Amino acid sequence: MTTFPTDDTSQGDQEFTYPEYVLSSLLLSVVPQTTEMPWWQQCRPEKRLLQGKSYLRAKRIMDLALVFASLILVLPLLLLCALLIKIESPGGPVLFRQKRTGMGGHPFYMFKFRTMTPNAEDMKKELAHLNELQWPDFKITNDPRITRIGRFLRKTSLDEMPQLLNVLRGEMSLVGPRPTSFSPETYKLWHTERLDVPPGITGLWQILGRGSMEFDERVRLDVAYIERRCLWLDFQILMRTFTAVLGQRGAY
Repeated sequence: MTTFPTDDTSQGDQEFTYPEYVLSSLLLSVVPQTTEMPWWQQCRPEKRLLQGKSYLRAKRIMDLALVFASLILVLPLLLLCALLIKIESPGGPVLFRQKRTGMGGHPFYMFKFRTMTPNAEDMKKELAHLNELQWPDFKITNDPRITRIGRFLRKTSLDEMPQLLNVLRGEMSLVGPRPTSFSPETYKLWHTERLDVPPGITGLWQILGRGSMEFDERVRLDVAYIERRCLWLDFQILMRTFTAVLGQRGAY
């Protein structure tokens, strides 16, 4: 009977018969030998079709096309949210405008639906001892400043919809690093790589962790996105964002 040696020299002179040899070869070709890498790491920089200015132009076209295509659904939602905010607290504004750090460290005003009491910023120092993240990040799980309507808007991420105006103005993209409310002077040197691209409404950390991640962890995901960014990755992030929002994963 024909026999075949094995590759494992530690087993001595163990040999396989021909049928066993064929079967083992088939199993090795079918069973994966390594753990599959995360979906976002499968986007290889060297395989990108568009790079540099070509990619930026295509991404801008995609941003504008998606925003205008969604207006028929978004506009009624915007009006409804504005109405609910005004009914609950008629004395305060509907929109909240906050200075954020944009591309290149340049500040801009980002828009959100107001989800907190009008004096929320003044109360921030009083509640600093309840902060669950490393300063200057700020998060309180059951933040007493959040209104009833505001809690619903945050859980569903509807409070972020006014940022479509920032996208139309070219200050933000649909996908990119989330702009911080603190200045780049507080960044560590390696953090500044996230300022090389336009900030976005959503990104990797919104999908993988949302509000539960520290700033260093978020920046590592931002850098991973920047190194791999392409239209296909942008599209996947947008689709997975809807899943994360529907599952209310990590929202606060």
